[in-house]
Amino acid sequence: MMEDYTFPVWFYVAVVAVFLGGVLKKVLEFHLSAGPTLVAWLGATVLMERLWEFCLPALLLLVLFGLACCLRSASRIRMPPATLPAWGKAVFITGCDSGFGNAAAKRLDAMGFEVFATVLDLMGDGAKDLQRCCSARLTLLQVDITQPQQVQQALLDTKAKLGLRGLWGLVNNAGVCVNFGDVELSLMSNFRGCMEVNFFGTLSITKNFLPLLRQAKGRIVTISSPAGDQPFPCLAAYGASKAALNLFTDTLRHELEPWGVQVSTILPSSYRTGRSINHAYWDQQHQQLLQSLSPALLEDYGEDYLTETKDLFQSFTSRADPDVGPVIDTIVQALLAPLPQAHYYAGPGVGLMYFIHSYCPVSISNRFLQKLFLKKRLLPRALREQSDLELNLSLHHNNNNNNEEKLKLL
Repeated sequence: MMEDYTFPVWFYVAVVAVFLGGVLKKVLEFHLSAGPTLVAWLGATVLMERLWEFCLPALLLLVLFGLACCLRSASRIRMPPATLPAWGKAVFITGCDSGFGNAAAKRLDAMGFEVFATVLDLMGDGAKDLQRCCSARLTLLQVDITQPQQVQQALLDTKAKLGLRGLWGLVNNAGVCVNFGDVELSLMSNFRGCMEVNFFGTLSITKNFLPLLRQAKGRIVTISSPAGDQPFPCLAAYGASKAALNLFTDTLRHELEPWGVQVSTILPSSYRTGRSINHAYWDQQHQQLLQSLSPALLEDYGEDYLTETKDLFQSFTSRADPDVGPVIDTIVQALLAPLPQAHYYAGPGVGLMYFIHSYCPVSISNRFLQKLFLKKRLLPRALREQSDLELNLSLHHNNNNNNEEKLKLL
């Protein structure tokens, strides 16, 4: 059979090796767990084995893959990843009232960083918690990142404390999700609100602090969201702002490379932070949405459709992981790794989600996303009524056909 091939065996072996090497590289980039990794590799192996079964048996490929994984795991065990020293390095973190920012400020302070933590309210619970738990190295700053004057004052205060030193790290954490719901049901002010904080606020902070970061050849670490890369239902306003943030961060990474400033984006899975755990917050958002809709839109979609969306969001956030440790670990890694990654997938399922989104058909990716996020059962009221009308017409048509058949028989 081998004589039937036009190309020599080594050509097919090389193609198989390149293909499987590319698959393995992408799988490792997405930080998938052992299960999905093995499934993806086995699928690729079966495919290639069917195409070129005379060149390299699948069993041999499996053995080679297993050896490669063992060697990689062994090297990780023998050689723990090197990290830079934390002591004496200064880091500026936005959005430390709660959630990732609050936890990151505590962890970095405990490691020896000099932390500048911004909060919206110096008298709030988050600020008091940081004052109680952290060392004297931590500096609290009241900053609304959408207010240029407050950003400028924070820069002056930071410069005054740093003296001639530069700033090692900027952690862009502050962000909001102003509303939830279908695009047609969302106010323009909701889209602008998300853009103002998540994109323009982060842009303002980053531009103002860049000279200090260039001076130290430091790091920029931005907390974004998978919603900026993938079409999560009912999160268009939030997702659009994060999409703008992702592109800005990726562009900045290329521009700052000659300056020695490393730029990383962290994409976390679902965590229970901030207002997301407050049921009153979801009820308030729901009432505001109902009051903002025109009677025609409310009639077309139906109040029960909106209520289901609210209940699904509330249920989804209640199941989210309260332990933000994986995200904080990733922030530390991005700040102290000698060669930080461009993108970090923090938390279970994110790597698999991106892998499916990147390499599977759109229909499969969308179905996976809908099952993972919001499993809506209700259609908008107008579509339900239209469906009922079509069903009734169909039944009526069938009845007429049956009557005509009976008449013919008579």
